[in-house]
Amino acid sequence: MFWPMLAIALGFCGLAVLGVLAVRVFVEVRRLGTQVAETARRINSAAADLERSATDMVRTGEALR
Repeated sequence: MFWPMLAIALGFCGLAVLGVLAVRVFVEVRRLGTQVAETARRINSAAADLERSATDMVRTGEALR
């Protein structure tokens, strides 16, 4: 009777460890997603600034020679 109870207890502990690790992975994935979204927003903003600057440069005739 000892071995089956030990196997059940170890199985439960293994599932608990997997659950904790799954929660940690979920939290890190959400954090990474937030960072990726922020970086994409900053890149889009920089691209818009660059496009605006290039348009202004062409309009004023300050093209690179």
